[in-house]
Amino acid sequence: MAIRIGAVNYLNTKPLIYDLERLAPEAQLSLEVPSRLADDLAAARLDVGLIPVIEHFRAGCYTVVPGIAIASRGPVLSVTLFSKAPWPDIRRIALDAGSRTSAALVQILLRKRYGVTPEILSLPLDQRAEDTDTDAVLLIGDRAMRACLAGFAHAYDLGREWHEWTGLPFVYAFWSVRRGVDLGPVFDALQESKRLGLLRCGEIAEREAPLLGLDAGFCRRYLQNIIDFELGKDELAGLRRFYQLATELNLAPDGVELEFYRPRRLAPVR
Repeated sequence: MAIRIGAVNYLNTKPLIYDLERLAPEAQLSLEVPSRLADDLAAARLDVGLIPVIEHFRAGCYTVVPGIAIASRGPVLSVTLFSKAPWPDIRRIALDAGSRTSAALVQILLRKRYGVTPEILSLPLDQRAEDTDTDAVLLIGDRAMRACLAGFAHAYDLGREWHEWTGLPFVYAFWSVRRGVDLGPVFDALQESKRLGLLRCGEIAEREAPLLGLDAGFCRRYLQNIIDFELGKDELAGLRRFYQLATELNLAPDGVELEFYRPRRLAPVR
């Protein structure tokens, strides 16, 4: 049976799935927004998904493909809170329906850093952010990079906000594997796809920029200089800090251990 892979259909995902269909011809690749990927993995419609990290902790039963993530060590450019008021004065906020991790992050920043607990609403994927009557609206992914929202006085980059507050990288998504699934050669294909993709950022940017209505040079700098695709020691420290804060606000269950996937011939390790 083919391994079913789900990935986010955003620019920052493209280096992680570069040439993946050739590298893993036995797999089936589908592209979706983060929230739907998480739901599909939970419903066993996927075997491995590039899902929001908060959903990994909420499920509590997946393993993580090591060494690969979508993260940032400062500004991320693709997770933005547009606001009519400064942080302490936000009373109502609309959250991009495609978001899960960033939705949790903005609540952590609001409640833990700025001491406010606003009313939370959802911004449907088909609704224009300009049409919301809330004080602030959170946008993610390509939608955030294209948005201007001139009627909002502030544009807060959540990657920057997190890094200024904690000094740590922030991890938005990684490959989560359903327990009991043997990825077989797909495991190596995911690693090789990342390796090749990072070498081809210019090619990816040139191909994707016209589709997004963005400048190719901007897209290349975004992929090469802004997004951090590693899941190393520093990223794990930021991930664990995020999880701790999420549990304190009941945004994720307590006691979930981060367990890494290893090929079937080896046991998973903590």
